[in-house]
Amino acid sequence: MGVTAFFFYVFAGVTVASAFMVIAGRNPVHSVLFLILAFCNAAGLFMIAGAEFLALILVIVYVGAVAVLFLFVVMMLDIDFTELREGFLNYLPIGGLIGLVLLLEILLAVGGWALEPGLVGAVARPVPDLGEVTNTEALGRILYTDYIYFFQAAGMVLLVAMIGAIVLTLHHKQTAKRQDIPAQIARRPAEAVHLVDVKPGQGI
Repeated sequence: MGVTAFFFYVFAGVTVASAFMVIAGRNPVHSVLFLILAFCNAAGLFMIAGAEFLALILVIVYVGAVAVLFLFVVMMLDIDFTELREGFLNYLPIGGLIGLVLLLEILLAVGGWALEPGLVGAVARPVPDLGEVTNTEALGRILYTDYIYFFQAAGMVLLVAMIGAIVLTLHHKQTAKRQDIPAQIARRPAEAVHLVDVKPGQGI
């Protein structure tokens, strides 16, 4: 077994074990930490496969943003997960059925796979006609040339989704004071300052 195959099995084993601990952990903070560990090891698998762009995106986006956001949300909200687990037995039959289907699919996928160290190092170039370029450069050339309109459309979909989430969660209070910028700009000093002649010995 070569060095590449050794690291492949190490990363894969830790990823599977971490993913299991995410759903088996009793403490939600520990589950998020195991999720971060699973992401880091999955990034290692991507590096072995020659997809360094996906590996870095997995670390930067998911580990650096999403998983850390989950961790801060869980720690700040102090959610009572004991109360949430009270109805666990009600969903156990359908959850077990879905888990059984997923297990059968995994067994079918693993059944046609063999332990072959040579397969790990057999990394094909991303696009043959681009020459000797890196995975990141090849992905950028294709994404911003052939699929630029789809890329922009995906960005617009995310923008609309973000605006929709803001609109749905934003509630205007009738008693809240709001700025009227044109009225502020057109305001004159005579309207903004009110002079009061206070006589000695009297209050305002």
